[in-house]
Amino acid sequence: MRAALAAWLVLSLLGGTGAEDACGDPPTAPSRSIPAPQLSPEERLSPHMPESLRCDACHAIAFQIEEQLRKAEGKVGKKALKESDYIEVLERSCSQDWESYGVLELDGEKRLSGPGLRTQQPLSVLVSGGPWPGRLSKLCHGYVGERGEALIYGAHRRGPAALRQLLCHGDKGPCAGRKERPEPRKALQNEL
Repeated sequence: MRAALAAWLVLSLLGGTGAEDACGDPPTAPSRSIPAPQLSPEERLSPHMPESLRCDACHAIAFQIEEQLRKAEGKVGKKALKESDYIEVLERSCSQDWESYGVLELDGEKRLSGPGLRTQQPLSVLVSGGPWPGRLSKLCHGYVGERGEALIYGAHRRGPAALRQLLCHGDKGPCAGRKERPEPRKALQNEL
C-alpha cells in the first residue's frame, strides 16, 4: 500500500495534475492591461507645453516655486529673503530637472502628473521624461520673466493660494476661466 501511495504521489508531482490544487495555491488573479496615453504629434514633438496641459503645468510650477522659497526661508528663520536670495531661489526652481513630472490619461483626458498635482491614480501609466522636463523649465522661466521676481516673491509671502492666483488664474493665466477640480474624496477610517 505504501509503495502504491508513493508512486501515485511521484506521478502526480511529475505530471502536474492536481498538484496546484493539492497545495492550496490561490487562483491567479486576472491580469489588467492599462495602456500608456496616446500622445499626439504636438504632445510628442513640440518644444512648447500643449495648451491642454498648461493649467496643470502652472500648478506644478507654482508648487515647486512655493516649496523652494519655503525651504530657503526656513533656513533664515522664516524671515523674508533678501532680493538676491529669492532671485537665486527662483532661478534654481526653474532650472531643476523636473523629472518627476509626466503625462497620464484619466477618464480619456490627458493630464500632467507629479508633486503638487491632484492627478495621481493607482492604476495608470505615467509617461515621464522626454519633452516634459524641458517644457516645464521653459514655462517656469517664462512666468518669472513675465511677472518678475519681486511680484512672485510677494505673492509667495501672502500664501500658496496667492501665488497660484498670480501665476495660473489671473486674467491671462493658463487656468483663467477654468473651475478648480475638486479633490477626490478620501475614504474615512471606518469605510476601509
